[in-house]
Amino acid sequence: MGFVHEGHRQRVRFATGEATGQLAEEITALGVSRVMVIAADEEADLAREIAGALPVAAWHHDVAMHVPIEVAERARAVATGRHADAVVSVGGGSTTGLAKAVALTTGVPIVAVPTTYAGSEATNVWGLTEGAKKTTGVDERVLPRAIIYDAALTLSLPVDMSISSGLNALAHCIDSLWAPNANPINSALAEAGIRALNAGLPQVAADALAIPGRELSLQGTYLSAAAFSAAGSGLHHKICHVLGGMFNLAHAQTHAIVLPHVLAFNVSNAEEAQQRIARAFDSESAQTGLANLRRALDAPSALRDYGMPESGLAEAVDAIVAVAPASNPTPVTPEGIAALLRAAWEGDEPQ
Repeated sequence: MGFVHEGHRQRVRFATGEATGQLAEEITALGVSRVMVIAADEEADLAREIAGALPVAAWHHDVAMHVPIEVAERARAVATGRHADAVVSVGGGSTTGLAKAVALTTGVPIVAVPTTYAGSEATNVWGLTEGAKKTTGVDERVLPRAIIYDAALTLSLPVDMSISSGLNALAHCIDSLWAPNANPINSALAEAGIRALNAGLPQVAADALAIPGRELSLQGTYLSAAAFSAAGSGLHHKICHVLGGMFNLAHAQTHAIVLPHVLAFNVSNAEEAQQRIARAFDSESAQTGLANLRRALDAPSALRDYGMPESGLAEAVDAIVAVAPASNPTPVTPEGIAALLRAAWEGDEPQ
């Protein structure tokens, strides 16, 4: 056995109903005095509720999916102009992504307060979109110094978005099992993440106000992101980044739709991953376990339902093949990716 595993130094606080106090403690520990709070318009009131007592130098609500470069530049200008010495992000992956864009060029620390199951808060991965191309990278400056997980903050997330966001987290788990830097440590995290999400998401679907289900889902989210951050980006994430950048597709739903097709594409050539996934689902096979969960959650199934143009399928194939990891367990060919995309666009059963 031989492998390299790189962990990340980050404080993680789980404290349902205590985000305000936990956040204040983190800001005090950082010793900062001019905080920039980033939150989308729909999270603005929540951000002021939990961060209002902080030494806020700027409230910033100009947030967009996939972090367009012009949105990032405006946020960076605000951070520089207001002499911000820390960033607090309150919201989902787009909000965390914008905070990372600020940290990437300014070096200021981030404290993340997630309200979805995106998982970006636990990784050192950044992403920016310019034109129709999304570029991602790895940099320790963008890893939040601390995360405040408060399940009560996810209660306002509609059930359908909770499901898609949670399946996005599940995609982090599954994709990390065959990603370029996969190893036994990140695989153990991924397996535990699948188990937590498989237990938590059906509870959220059954009762939107069920705190135990949302706590389990947040636990799974952190485990999934920790696994993904160590293993790197696998085929699933390469596909979704290409589609998101080219067609501005909804991030969580795209991941939820593509995931079963990538699993079907890879699983016959990834026996250890298949065994881990099946075990975590307590199912006879990885595909059956995922299919059972998706059925229970009434998960989204077709890219065409979320704005993916049929005319874009051929265009996306070459872009995906160009960035697919060479280590993917099943060889990536234009024909294979074309078939995968077609099935995901139509909403067909994964083959």
